[in-house]
Amino acid sequence: MIKPIKAFIKDKLEVLIFDSREQMGQAAYEAYQDKVISKLSKQDEVRAVFAAAHSQDDFLMCLSQDRSIDFRKIVAFHMDEYIGLPENAPQKFGAFLKKAIFSKVPFKSVNYIQSGSSTIQDECARYSRLLHERPLDIVSMGIGENGHIAFNDPAEAHFYEKNWIKETRLDAICRQQQVNDGEFLHFEDVPQTAFTLTIPALMSCEQVICIVPTARKAEAVYKMLQEPVSEMCPASILRMHDHAKLFLDKEAANKII
Repeated sequence: MIKPIKAFIKDKLEVLIFDSREQMGQAAYEAYQDKVISKLSKQDEVRAVFAAAHSQDDFLMCLSQDRSIDFRKIVAFHMDEYIGLPENAPQKFGAFLKKAIFSKVPFKSVNYIQSGSSTIQDECARYSRLLHERPLDIVSMGIGENGHIAFNDPAEAHFYEKNWIKETRLDAICRQQQVNDGEFLHFEDVPQTAFTLTIPALMSCEQVICIVPTARKAEAVYKMLQEPVSEMCPASILRMHDHAKLFLDKEAANKII
């Protein structure tokens, strides 16, 4: 078991800091594995939400190699998807997750957000119905350079709203992050809108595993943990979740240690 170099509780959020992003990813996987196996000992399936981002690479690599979890009992969702990209675009989040995890282990089912659906409203209604069929058990996520979770950027984040999925407009920091991550060559190439699971949907998950590496996220981590819980830093809401763990490497934590 990987040991953190520092651990503490902020409000309700358990924060664990690791010496490297590889150790961070391994530790997040171990926590995820433990929770899923525990849940499957008590129920017939686990409903899991995944983030498509390079912050998840180390965690997803470990998870894709797991041989102890019965993935045939896991129903998978993803938390956001661009609007307006060609169906076969490699930047699509469904494609990212298919390559990283969905095609590597035998899930019971994988529910993709269909951004090419006839209307945005119809797709939101369809995916919402799927999400509401049974409670969501676990979500693995990161946070954005602007403090977003999923694509709930500060200007459009709402801690309380009735819908579980919506169309949202991406802010400039969020769109630039996609260029910084190497997914797009130019800022202008990044779509301006996307589907996103809302904050109430994410917070409904019984367990949150949040994985945040690299110095580019250090300012967002500082705001998330040190400033008041606010929609101006959407990730700060995780401090109010009853069962959330934040996994950081020391670079992402460099403003709080």
